[in-house]
Parts: sequence; C-alpha cells; structure tokens
Amino acid sequence: MVSLSRSPATDLLRFLLLGLSTLVSPSRAQLELHVPPGLTQLKAVEGAEVVLPVWYTLQGQASLARPQPWELLTVMWFLEQKGKDLNQVLAYISGITSSKPGVSLVYSMPSHNVSLRLQDLREKDSGSYRCSVNVQDHQGINMSHSSKTLELSVLVPPAPPSCRLLGVPRVGNNVTLSCQSPRSKPAAQYQWLRAPPSSQVFFAPVLDAIRGSLRLTNLSSSMSGVYICMAQNEVGSARCNMTLKVSTGPEPAVVAGAVVGTLVGLGLLAGLVLLYHRRSKALEEPANDIKEDAVAPRTLPWPKGSDTISKNGTLSSVTSARALRQPRGPPTPDVLTPTPSLSSQVRSSPKLPRTDGAHPQPTSPSPGGVSSSALSRMGAVPIMVPAQNQAGSLV
Repeated sequence: MVSLSRSPATDLLRFLLLGLSTLVSPSRAQLELHVPPGLTQLKAVEGAEVVLPVWYTLQGQASLARPQPWELLTVMWFLEQKGKDLNQVLAYISGITSSKPGVSLVYSMPSHNVSLRLQDLREKDSGSYRCSVNVQDHQGINMSHSSKTLELSVLVPPAPPSCRLLGVPRVGNNVTLSCQSPRSKPAAQYQWLRAPPSSQVFFAPVLDAIRGSLRLTNLSSSMSGVYICMAQNEVGSARCNMTLKVSTGPEPAVVAGAVVGTLVGLGLLAGLVLLYHRRSKALEEPANDIKEDAVAPRTLPWPKGSDTISKNGTLSSVTSARALRQPRGPPTPDVLTPTPSLSSQVRSSPKLPRTDGAHPQPTSPSPGGVSSSALSRMGAVPIMVPAQNQAGSLV
C-alpha cells in the first residue's frame, strides 16, 4: 500500500474553498421577507405610534446585520386604501430616504431590518401597508425582489357624548334619555346608571346599549336625580350626565296656552269697546250738524213792487206786490176783484173748489214742480205770503 501525505499547501487550499462555500454569489441569492407570526394585522390607538416589523434575508446566506458590499438595496413602503390610489409613504433608493410626515425606518440604512415606524396616528392612516425590497449587484443585474403586506387599523376612543332629554318630565309621563358619541371606532357601547345616593344600573329592555337610549315610564317624584351615560369601546371611554327633575305642576304647554288665551281675549274685548265708541260717535254726528257759529238765513223784507227770492237762491214763493189791482171796468160797490199773482200769470194754478162764504187762498206752486217737503230738506225758508181780506186790506 502506498500512503500519500498531505502537504501544507493542500490544507490551505481546502480551507479557502470551505470559506468561499459559505459565501453565496449574487446570481444564486434569493430574497425573502419575514414578518413575526401573528403581527400581520395590527391595531393602534389614534394619537399613538406603531411599528410595522419586516426584515429580509438572502437564501443560502446567513442572516447578517448588514448587507454585503455587493448588495445594492432599494426599500419602498406603500399604503393601499379602498377606493383610493396607491400612496407611497417612504422610499430608500441609492442611499437616500424620502418619506411622509410622521413616517420613518426603524433602523438606519443599509440594513436587513426594514421595519416602518408611524407616529401621531390618525384614523385616516388605517389601511394595508405593503413593503417592497429589491437587491441587485453593482452592475444592476441578478436582481432579487420580494414584498409583504401588513394590515393596520387605527382605533378611536369615544369622544365625549352629549346627553339629551326627550319628553316632559312630569308625574305620570314617559321620557327618554338619549346619549350619543359623535366619534368612535369601533362604535361605542352605552350604559346608563343613576348616581348616588339612589344608585341604580339599567339594563335591557329599558336600555338600548347600541343607540344609547334609556326609557323611563310612569314618572314619579322619586325618580328625580342625576343620570350618567357611559360610552366605551375597546380603547377608551367617555361620559356625560344630566339632571332629571320630575315636576308635579301643570305642564308648561298648558300654562303657555292659558296665557295666550287670556291675551287674545283681552285684545278682542278692547277691539269691541273701541268699535262701540266709534259707532256711538258716528250716530251723534248727524244730530250736531247745526253748529254754533252757523249764520241763520236772512229774511228779506217784502219790498213793494218787487219779487222776493230766498237767500240761498231757491225760489220759495213769488208774489206780486201789486196783489190786488183795480179792475179796468166800472167799479162795483163793495166788491173787490183779486188780481192774480205773478206766479199765477207765469203758470196757471189749478182751480180749487170754492165754498160759500169763504175766499180761496192763493197757492204758490213750488218752482220746477218741487214739493214743499223737498224744498224744506234742501234748506228753503218758508215765507208768509200776504193775503187779502174782504175789506181789501192785506193780512
């Protein structure tokens, strides 16, 4: 048998080959991203911060703290939200990092840990965060790529709710206490309770934990007190309270109706009194037509040989001054013949039947055929017309 001895040069060569075998050439590298188990869906509270943990390794290569010198690393983070465009929140390219406000990488680059930190969270930051990593050599070839997605939900504690009372808190009535928080994620659950000294906790069916309403029926004075509403979800709680005072007097609506009715009645009464005074005044005015400063119509003297007309221009009566004339024929003793008046000459008067022993009185027709009553209403003044007796003298 021939034995071969190993030279020192052979041992050195084997050592170098073993060392090189631990290194993986870029052409054989396969990039893989990792997320801790159970952390693919994260929850955070609004106003706080959260870390989205992600790191990468190259297949066949031991996990190293820092990338190899030949690795050119590109890291990008995107936010995907339903109904919105893809939003890039951070990018690390060729040693330069750019990001949105409040967004940063946990470790300085280059590093195998590409975890993302989000600060001062808001509800609008909820969504799917996708991490994309690229590795390539100096010539830009043999590139490896991988991506991972994490879900983030930003929770909002309930905002301070508002308490309201629906109904009239009167003995025997029913009222509803309402409580609603304007903002809460997830939706708040509500609980009503009564504050000491008469502590009480309410449950269904009088309590609606989803709508936040508490219905109190058949009120009594003992139900007066302070009622507290608690709005809470898994990340916080808030409260409001109100004082319920059950009254025993008449309802405010009844009192208001009585006051309004009284005012309306007084208004109607005042209107009737005013109307009565106006009617009384209107009835008294025709009786006071003759005023104290009115001038009475003058009565013209009866001039001889002229006609007489009333002052207001209305012909009251027209007679001739020469009422009696001597007949042209021979005079008859003791017999006087009356001369017709001027009015008789102008317009013949109707003949009146004559009675024995009496002379007919001359009749003065009204001008224009107007009756004496109409002339009286028109303001005509009656004038005595002288008559003649048998002796021939004027009466």
